[in-house]
Amino acid sequence: MIENYHFGSIKIDGQKFENDVFIDLNEKVSFWWREESHLFQKKDIESFLEKKPEIIIFGTGKSGIARLSQELKDFLESLGIKIIVEPTEQAIESYNQAKKQDKKVIAFLHLTC
Repeated sequence: MIENYHFGSIKIDGQKFENDVFIDLNEKVSFWWREESHLFQKKDIESFLEKKPEIIIFGTGKSGIARLSQELKDFLESLGIKIIVEPTEQAIESYNQAKKQDKKVIAFLHLTC
């Protein structure tokens, strides 16, 4: 579970991270790098979709300025995956709620802006 979040920092299962992160279906946390910081694109997440999640949550930063490309939205919708796009603080709440409901959920979280 995600314990807390502050601009530029997140605590997950007792471990602190200071870079954007990806959380897989097994709750493994990895650094998440993108070609364009505030634009989430298909090529930025394709390699993370080995197992089909039910839900993908995108945290768009403290101010919510990051966004998904139309290509990425269309791609995920074609796979039948529910997409949640929210400022990171709300995205964390959505992620924790989905985990409590035992949903197959992954998250991509932008920690700044």
